[in-house]
Amino acid sequence: MSSFFGTDGIRASMGTALFTQDNLPSVAHAISRWLNDTYKKDAAKPRVLIIYDTRNSCAYIKSVFKMVFLSASIDVFDAGVLPTPAAAYLIKKYGYSCALIISASHNPWHDNGIKIMDASGKLSPQAEQIITEYINHPAPTTINYLDLGNETIINGLHEYHDALAQFFKPNFLRSTKIVIDCAHGATSTIAPAIFKYLGAETITLNNQPNGFNINEQCGSLTPQKLQEAVAAHGADIGFAFDGDGDRVIAVNRSGHLKNGDDILALLSQHPDYADQKVVVGTIMSNVGLQSWLNKQNKKLLRTAVGDKYVAQVLHEQHLLMGGEQSGHILLKNYTNTGDGILVALKTLEALTILDNKDFETFAPFPQILLTVPVKKMCDLSENPYDILIEQAEKLIPCGRISVRYSGTEKNMLRIMVESELLHDARTIAHDLAASLQKELS
Repeated sequence: MSSFFGTDGIRASMGTALFTQDNLPSVAHAISRWLNDTYKKDAAKPRVLIIYDTRNSCAYIKSVFKMVFLSASIDVFDAGVLPTPAAAYLIKKYGYSCALIISASHNPWHDNGIKIMDASGKLSPQAEQIITEYINHPAPTTINYLDLGNETIINGLHEYHDALAQFFKPNFLRSTKIVIDCAHGATSTIAPAIFKYLGAETITLNNQPNGFNINEQCGSLTPQKLQEAVAAHGADIGFAFDGDGDRVIAVNRSGHLKNGDDILALLSQHPDYADQKVVVGTIMSNVGLQSWLNKQNKKLLRTAVGDKYVAQVLHEQHLLMGGEQSGHILLKNYTNTGDGILVALKTLEALTILDNKDFETFAPFPQILLTVPVKKMCDLSENPYDILIEQAEKLIPCGRISVRYSGTEKNMLRIMVESELLHDARTIAHDLAASLQKELS
């Protein structure tokens, strides 16, 4: 059975797929059924945390889920607008059964999504399949009006602030000037507050969400304004988050972008991880990172794209650090999910400890990343798609090619080409994209 879940929960544009007036209650009922199956013990109700980002549609989705959960004898704890990683700390502290996160991460405002996180992290494939089965085959619902769930409003921002602050020395950012791009998203309040609390001088960009501007020409996917601001303010560093705050990229004081690969390289030298011989990346991780780690007597272990796959390998092999080039970085000795603010603070700590003010790491191979809209999503291992990819691979014997469908955006093909020469990478990537787009139209 095909799952409704992508690499990061269920996601679509509002008014389409499962996010319609008719379908959304069915999703809520399926998840409530799974919650009662999984967490209800004797008379004890499941206890579900709900957090969300700044999209206009979050209030509507939340109201649907609250109504269904309360009618299914599930207790709801509404923590308001919070970065996704805050859920992990709150679950651990208060013993919630799990968290429902309403967010589409880096997607534009008109998209939204549903993610579920429990004490171990994101849902297992088995749980996703059960919920998919329940959506496809709904059960009759009955309401016990004498045993409805309860609702509690909690101050999630305060809790998350304290959870982060405990990991760092007071005022360790004194005399540090930092530019922060909050993407008009869930970090808009908490990120400036925690950096200031730890002593930094902050210049904050894009922290005025209005429901329709999340990720709009800002944040981790569009860092040009961050680069300009770092230069204009003579800042020591800049950080850009995405809409839900689980990823981060950096800009050094010279204005150069530092993505997730650079952050992994830097943190691999941090005392917390210096003795770790394996760093987990993905098939998108730059071969320059792999070569650099090898010179440090470390190994890069690659997974499929998606931080849930990184988390799975970290858990199975008892490793501490891994992440994606896009800025999803997991530090398992602190939390079980990507946390952009935590990673930014650990990056600053590493730069200080290592006396690496310029954030110097490795020389990356030229890499071209393309996102290509397609009309069909055929099996890329079949003819003629596999032949086109194989022909392209023969043109770069010292490089790599990765072709896959997006796990978060429908009918989008992701193409990555690495080569020793930028011209070769660019030419091959665009030629391959044109060929595949033609075949998939």
